[in-house]
Amino acid sequence: MRDELKKALAGVLNLVGIPDAEISVEHADFSNGDYATGVAMKYAKQAGMTPRLLAEKIAAGLGTIPGIAAVTIAGPGFINFTLTPAAVWENLATRRAREERGDNGPKNGERVMVEYTDPNPFKVFHIGHLMPNVIGESISRLIEAGGATVYRANYQGDVGPHVAKALWGIQKLGVDAHDAEALGEAYATGAAAYENDESAKAEIEVINAKVYDRSDPDINALYDAGRKASLEHFEDIYAMLGTTFDHYFFESETAPIGVALVKKHPEVFEESDGAIVYKGEKAGLHTRVFLTSKGLPTYETKELGLAQLKAETWKFDKSITVTAHEQTEYFKVVLAAMKEFMPEEAKKIIHVTHGMMRFAEGKMSSRKGNVITGESLLLDLTEAAKARAEVSRADDTDALAKAVAVAAIKFQILKGGSGKDIVFDKERALSLEGDSGPYLQYAHARTFAILEKARESGVNPAFEAAQEATELVRHLYRFRDVVDYAQALLEPHLVATYLIELASYFNNWYAREQILDGGPLQSHKVAIADIVRLTLRNGLWLLGIPAPERM
Repeated sequence: MRDELKKALAGVLNLVGIPDAEISVEHADFSNGDYATGVAMKYAKQAGMTPRLLAEKIAAGLGTIPGIAAVTIAGPGFINFTLTPAAVWENLATRRAREERGDNGPKNGERVMVEYTDPNPFKVFHIGHLMPNVIGESISRLIEAGGATVYRANYQGDVGPHVAKALWGIQKLGVDAHDAEALGEAYATGAAAYENDESAKAEIEVINAKVYDRSDPDINALYDAGRKASLEHFEDIYAMLGTTFDHYFFESETAPIGVALVKKHPEVFEESDGAIVYKGEKAGLHTRVFLTSKGLPTYETKELGLAQLKAETWKFDKSITVTAHEQTEYFKVVLAAMKEFMPEEAKKIIHVTHGMMRFAEGKMSSRKGNVITGESLLLDLTEAAKARAEVSRADDTDALAKAVAVAAIKFQILKGGSGKDIVFDKERALSLEGDSGPYLQYAHARTFAILEKARESGVNPAFEAAQEATELVRHLYRFRDVVDYAQALLEPHLVATYLIELASYFNNWYAREQILDGGPLQSHKVAIADIVRLTLRNGLWLLGIPAPERM
């Protein structure tokens, strides 16, 4: 409908001398209608009339638009459109029949690689790694719902100073390299020593060089054991979060590719104090080191190797990378360098950034002892949810507790927008009231209970198209539009906000209505509950949140 309205508006504007107009049609406040446009105010000066007068001329020229019951003018020149109840009911009936997830039709042929999570072996799965995992998975699902083919990638740092610090810590503490939980302590010990003890720093730098050249059998054995233990432990966390990756990239494989690229392009990179750098100032940025004075690759060089390896691994039209805000300037310099000798690859890259997760004590750091790991937070939330799960209607209370924990953490991350910092509030995250994941899960379970009772009573859902389209019903109609917006902007929070509003509309409706009342409209009311169920289920899927049927 939004596209149809844009076409109709463009046609009228063309007649009044404004060809090729850029037209935006947004959702209106329900008191004004279903859609609204401010196009009259945008082009009034060009048309040589007041916005109100232009709005009136546009409205008069639109004629009859199928599915639109009324066109009205508000304020200085807003044009509002109200849908016919028949159009709304037809839309919902089609969605019920197809059980749509918000898809916009068949595969559109676009291929998109999404890289996210990116934890480093030998370090803990930091609370901050939950951010890109949750955001990246939801973005992947939104893109899939838009008809594209998605290839999920995870880029992990299995070489570099952090590995050497962990290996040094393993040796000094005498911990078992096969114990994933012990590796975090070993890393923290090595990181502290590197900063405060010059002799330890020198030893760690020697280990770092040995990791790259694989010249020391003892170091190799510790490295191989620790890397394997870390990666296996990460898989347990991914399983709990509901993420499955198509490919894993590692710095150990991207580093030599990146080094070769830097050395191959002396016209792009230059020597500075023994190191090889990229002078970003020519692109309005800053200088960054790509090869250290010892010839070792930096993160920047590995990123170049990653870009080439991605292009060789899977043919894509877009490559999206999800990282923290703090990598924004670093990423800009890497892209600027890449554009000089890898222009085709560079133009396909999209960088999505996210804020930080904070608790009362502030930003977390994996170099300090106050780390809350992503796993520990999930387990803590699961334990807190168990008491409630035990008195639920669920068949598997442990599975429900895990589902509630995942919903609690994911919704808190997604609801505010990718770029915003989060102050995580455990009680609020687990609440069955307000803006929380469990609140949405509970609303979904309530709709499922209604459908169960309807089946037991032999009541089949069926819309009565002659009925008025209430605000709940009109809000349901908007789901596809909201998914479109979220796909275009790569912003899952638009879906999160929509679902909270939907659950609120539904709960208010549920409190007022006696659904299975034996009356002539009970099948109609059950159908409304069913489309709410379907929309909540599919919206939660887009956010990567489980939708339990019983709570």
